[in-house]
Amino acid sequence: MGTLGRAIYTVGFWIRETGQAIDRLGSRLQGNYYFKEQLSRHRTLMNVFDKVPVVDKEAFVAPSASVIGQVEVGRGSSIWYGCVLRGDANSISIGSGTNIQDNSLVHVAKSNLSGKVLPTIIGDNVTVGHSAVLHGCTVEDEAFVGMAATLLDGVYVEKHAMVAAGALVRQNTRIPCGEVWGGNPAKFLRKLTEDEMAFISQSAINYANLAQVHAAENAKGFDEVEFEKVLRKKFGRRDEDYDSMLGVVRETPPEISLPDNVVPPKAA
Repeated sequence: MGTLGRAIYTVGFWIRETGQAIDRLGSRLQGNYYFKEQLSRHRTLMNVFDKVPVVDKEAFVAPSASVIGQVEVGRGSSIWYGCVLRGDANSISIGSGTNIQDNSLVHVAKSNLSGKVLPTIIGDNVTVGHSAVLHGCTVEDEAFVGMAATLLDGVYVEKHAMVAAGALVRQNTRIPCGEVWGGNPAKFLRKLTEDEMAFISQSAINYANLAQVHAAENAKGFDEVEFEKVLRKKFGRRDEDYDSMLGVVRETPPEISLPDNVVPPKAA
């Protein structure tokens, strides 16, 4: 962003600040009709009293996710957009290389029938699909929890086990190694194949790699994002067909590097 752009941005900022100040003054002049709006400031990482999240520096936590209280996230793990990990009544532990996909909820159990307090423990290289709910349960290394599955208090998923999408696993159920469970309530369906076990491992790797891309994108500063918007506007739709119609031979400067998906694919 150049000098003019910065000046315009600064003027816009002060206009908005002035508008908010006038709004507050008008509200106070209204007296009994004054309404004070409560502003909720989202925090990706939030402590609860002395319970503080501990996130490895090589883990990815999406900006719209909420990691609250006594939550530990291991190296190379990823917490995706819209997820809530709430470790207030007890702890949540997530190992290395694990992915908790978009809109999933991980909480802890205050107590079960025996009066025990149950944390939630998720091992290494685990895949938890979109919109899953994990509550006071344990998931061992390289297990798979499908989209929209629900694991209730005391559930134990062993290594290389799979919970199918949409399954509801009742309290204190143990899912053995190498088995697929599904349904509502969840029950044994069949044994995992070797290809499916390989898929579970590969899924964790794929998400670990994808998380690095998202982390890099989210780490970009305001100036860099605005510069890329200008580039996309200038070069995004000027493909070979566009140039050939105008008889133009265009050379993109070497310092401009755009992703492959900037130019839309040609119609078949």
